[in-house]
Amino acid sequence: MCGITGWIDWTNDLTQQSATLEQMTETLALRGPDASGSWINAHCALGHRRLSVIDPENGAQPMVKLRGDDTYVIVYNGELYNAPELRVQLQSEGIRFQTQCDTEVLLAAYIVWGGACLERLNGIFAFAVWDDKEQTLFLARDRLGVKPLFYSAVDGLFVFGSEQKALLAHPACPPEVGSEGLAEIFMIGPARTPGHGVYRHIRELRPGQYMRVDRSGHQIGTYWRLESAPHADDVEATAARVRELLEDTVSRQLVSDVPICTLLSGGLDSSALTSFAARHYDSLGLGGVDTFSVDFVDNDKHFKAHVFQPGSDAPWIKRMTEHLGTKHHAVAFDTPELATALDDALRARDLPGMADVDSSLLLFCRAIKQEATVALSGEAADEIFGGYPWFHREESLQAATFPWALASGMRAELLSPEIAAWIRPEEYIASRYSDAVAEVPHLAGETEAQRRMRTMSYLNITRFMPTLLDRKDRMSMAASLEVRVPFCDHRLVEYVWNIPWEIKTSGDREKGILRRALRGVLPEDVLKRKKSPYPKTHNPAYLEAMKQQVLTILDDPSAPLLPLINVKKIRALAEAADPSSHLPWFGQLMSTPQLFAYLSQTNTWLKTYNISIR
Repeated sequence: MCGITGWIDWTNDLTQQSATLEQMTETLALRGPDASGSWINAHCALGHRRLSVIDPENGAQPMVKLRGDDTYVIVYNGELYNAPELRVQLQSEGIRFQTQCDTEVLLAAYIVWGGACLERLNGIFAFAVWDDKEQTLFLARDRLGVKPLFYSAVDGLFVFGSEQKALLAHPACPPEVGSEGLAEIFMIGPARTPGHGVYRHIRELRPGQYMRVDRSGHQIGTYWRLESAPHADDVEATAARVRELLEDTVSRQLVSDVPICTLLSGGLDSSALTSFAARHYDSLGLGGVDTFSVDFVDNDKHFKAHVFQPGSDAPWIKRMTEHLGTKHHAVAFDTPELATALDDALRARDLPGMADVDSSLLLFCRAIKQEATVALSGEAADEIFGGYPWFHREESLQAATFPWALASGMRAELLSPEIAAWIRPEEYIASRYSDAVAEVPHLAGETEAQRRMRTMSYLNITRFMPTLLDRKDRMSMAASLEVRVPFCDHRLVEYVWNIPWEIKTSGDREKGILRRALRGVLPEDVLKRKKSPYPKTHNPAYLEAMKQQVLTILDDPSAPLLPLINVKKIRALAEAADPSSHLPWFGQLMSTPQLFAYLSQTNTWLKTYNISIR
C-alpha cells in the first residue's frame, strides 16, 4: 500500500513548485516508508510514497509508460488481486512488461482499455493516471471504498491525495470548516457522509466512482453500485457459492513478497479467514500462519457481558490457534498507552475518530508491523451478512434514523445554542438519513419487511462499513502496515446483497448462511459462537482518564472546543460519570468514555490543525 497526491494547474508552470509537491508527499510518509517519488511537468504534479509488497526491487512510482507518441504516468495505492490474469490479457494486446508489479498491470490496463478497465479490476485501489497527450487526469476508487481518495477543486486548481493532510499541505486548501463540517463532526461523526471531506472545499471520491479532469473542469461518473436482482439459488447452493467465493478471495489476497499474517479474535469472521489461509499455506507446503490478537491489561477483571459484547475472546483465540496450529502473537495494552495514543490516532485520521477503538488498533498495527508487512482482517462481514444486533431488533429497524446513532437528541443537546442554531443538528442528520434511504435499489414486488431489511443492509454497507474501513486503512497505514479485507471482495458483496433475509439467517441465527458455508472449515463450537465485536478496554481507569481530560478542557478558557459545546451539560455528564454509565454515543463500542475521548480529540484537532470555522 502507498500514499498518493498531486495537483493540476492550467495557468502556472508547476515545474517551479517542486517544494510544494515534496511537502504534500511527505505528509504521507507513514503510508509508504520504503520510497518516495515525484513527477512534474508544466501542468501536472504527482507524488508517491511506497510501501513495497509486490516486486520490491521494481515498481517505483510515479511510473511512466509510453505507447506510440503518448506518455502515461500513474500514482497508485492498492492491490490488484487478479493481476496475473490481466497481465496475460494485456500481453495478448501487445503490451510488454518490464516489472512483476501490479502497478504496471494497472497502468497498461488503462492505456489499452481506458476507463473501461475499472470493470475488469478485482482489488482495492485509489489511483490517478496522467495522459500527457490528451492533457487529462483520470482518477478512480475501488468499489467498496477500501482505499481513500480526497480532492479539492477551487479557483481553477485540482488537488488530490490519499488523506486530507496531503491536501492541507497545499496553499489552496486551508484548514477551514463550515456548518456542514461541524454537523458531520458532532452529528454524524466518527462516521462521514459519503463524498464529504468535512473540511471546506475538500471532497471525497465515493466508492465505485471515477473522475476525469481536463481544462473544462472535472466530471464524475459511477462505474459500480449495488444492484438488486432475484436470487435463484436454494440454501445449500447459496452456502456453497459463499464458501467458494470466500475461499477464492482469501487465496488471492495471500499473494505477497513480504511476510503476511491474519488478525484473529476467535470469532466467526477472523477464524474463517485464518482457516482458509492455513489451508492455502498447507497446499503450498508452507509453514503455519502467523496470527495476532489484541487485548487489554486486566480486562478479564473488569469485563461484564452485555448484548453487544456477550463474551471474552481469549478462550476462542486459544481454541482456534490450537485447532489450526498457527504461530500466535498476543498483544496487550494498558490504559495509559491508550490515552497517550489518542493524539496519534487523531493525526492518522485528520479528524476526531473512534477514540480508544482507533488508538488500540494503531498500537496493535505497530506491534504487528514488527513481524509482518501485510495482514488479513475480517472487516465488513457483519455489514454484508447482517451480523449486528440492530439487524435483529425491531426498535432499530423502525427507528427512521441510522441504527448506530440513535441518540441524535442527546448529541444535539451537547452543542452550544449558537452552534445548534447554525448547523440545525437534527435536521442535518434527518436529511442525511433521507438521502441514504432514497438511494436504496429496491426490487419490484418486495414486501414491506423485505424492503426494510434491504434498506438496513444498504445503510450498513454504504454508511457504517466505510467508517470501519476508513479506521482500518488510517490506523494500519499510520503503522506502515497493509491490511487486506477479503469480505470486501466485490463478487462476494454482489452475491450476498441479493440473498433473501430468510436465507441469510438460515438456522434462525445471525449470519446463518455464512455459518452454513463454513461447515467443515471451522469447529462446531466456533460456528455457533455469538458475535463479539472488536475488543475494547473495560478498565474503569480509562473512563476516569477521559473524564479528567474533558474536565481539564472545560476549565481552560482558551480551549477552542468551548464555544462549540454546551459546557454546563458536558460538565454535568463528566462529573456524574461512573463505571455504570452507558451513553449510546456511536455503534457498539462507543459509550461514555469514548464520548469524552471524542470531545478531547475534537479539541486537540481544532488546536493542532489550526481549524478556522467560517
